[in-house]
Amino acid sequence: MTLHAIDGLIIDLDGTIYLGSEAIEGAREAMALVRASGKRVVFLSNRGNYSRRMCREKLQAMGIPAAAEEIVLTSTVTASYLLEHAPGSKAWLFGDEGLHEEMRSHGVKLATKPEEADWLVITLHETLTYAELNAAFRAARSGAKLIVTNEDKTFPGDGGECIDVGATIAAIVHTTGAQVSVVVGKPSAYMSDAALRALQLPPERCLVIGDSLHSDVALGKRAGIRTALVLTGSTSRERAEAAEERPDLIWNSILDIRELLQLKEE
Repeated sequence: MTLHAIDGLIIDLDGTIYLGSEAIEGAREAMALVRASGKRVVFLSNRGNYSRRMCREKLQAMGIPAAAEEIVLTSTVTASYLLEHAPGSKAWLFGDEGLHEEMRSHGVKLATKPEEADWLVITLHETLTYAELNAAFRAARSGAKLIVTNEDKTFPGDGGECIDVGATIAAIVHTTGAQVSVVVGKPSAYMSDAALRALQLPPERCLVIGDSLHSDVALGKRAGIRTALVLTGSTSRERAEAAEERPDLIWNSILDIRELLQLKEE
């Protein structure tokens, strides 16, 4: 496989570009090569507790520039979903400040107390307090529909695997009996459609690059997009090679993209 027919790259962040607060070795060099090649880029992440501004600043601090329109997060797509499918509804937010910032930037209406919410938005909450958990519980008990940014159980972070949104979803569902109405995150079509819109390209001219079989590779398979799995995050080579939905390419890291870029130049 070469990049002759690939004009757009859909690139994951956690486990692909960085781990926690540190860039993965070779990621900055890889992105410099991609930029020099003229490929279109969108960073597509299941992170819902970040805003695009926060994500952009984090990447820039690592020496990886990105425009706001090149960043698509589950917080971004969740806001778009609510505005399109539930205009005028009020949301109660269960997540870190990045989620609140992204919702405000899109003009999503927010409930003043949990009992008034039409929707409960659940994402990763790394600064969780009991009071916030209890407020989310009250929103769900009062009839708010559950929309979750993703259902991932863990994500690769500082020092290894970290607990993800799946834990808080389980807490709300178990204690209230409510069921999740909408899952926004990868591998859903909400995310692949958003990425393709950002790139303004058809799926056959794009490549998904990520570290997860469940989210990144599955997203590509569902959307008809070729896939490259990197081994810097949550998946081993053994698991990747044995997977029922095997990625088109298996790379040690995103820096392996240089081989494809060189092939195209030849």
